[in-house]
Amino acid sequence: MSGAVKEAAGLLEILPEKEQNFALEFIKKLVLAWDPDFTKVTLSERTELEEIEKDMENSGTISHEDIDWN
Repeated sequence: MSGAVKEAAGLLEILPEKEQNFALEFIKKLVLAWDPDFTKVTLSERTELEEIEKDMENSGTISHEDIDWN
């Protein structure tokens, strides 16, 4: 989690619950304005996806038959 996100969370905790809910709704609107279709990824998501892609290139994938789904 970035420093800015930690700072924002800390500031939200200071607010009364009613204002916390208002701030959360504002943040949701901000995110939707930035990515209305939820197609963008965060830096941490991009890093995780790159690691998965690298792992798949190096070791392949596991077939559904090889997984114990129970």
